[in-house]
Amino acid sequence: MPYKEKEIEKQYYTIGEVAAMFEVAPSLIRFWETEFDQLKPRKNKKGNRQYTPKDIESLRTVYHLVKERGYTIQGAKEVLKNKPVQTKDKIEIIESLEKVKAFLLGIKEQLNTKV
Repeated sequence: MPYKEKEIEKQYYTIGEVAAMFEVAPSLIRFWETEFDQLKPRKNKKGNRQYTPKDIESLRTVYHLVKERGYTIQGAKEVLKNKPVQTKDKIEIIESLEKVKAFLLGIKEQLNTKV
C-alpha cells in the first residue's frame, strides 16, 4: 500500500502531494472527486485544491476500495453509502496488520544477519 499515514502533518496539501502519497496521477484524484461526494477539498483564491488530513482519509478509503480491493466506481459508491463505518474499520485493521508484519519481517531479517 503506497499510502503512508505518518506523512499527514500539515494542515493543507496540494493535489500533487496527495497524488504522490498514493502513487497515482493527479488526474485520477480529480476524476474521483467528480465521482465520490466524500471527496470535496476546499479551493484557495487561485482555485488550487487544498486537501486536509480528513480529505486524505476519505481519499484513502476510496483508494483502498478501487485500487486495492478492485471495486468498480459504482461498487465503491455503494459500499461507502451502505457501510461507511465498517469499511473504515477494516482499512484501519489492515493497516495495523501491515505494520505488525513489517515489524516482524524486520526482526526476522535482523536474526538472519546475526547467524
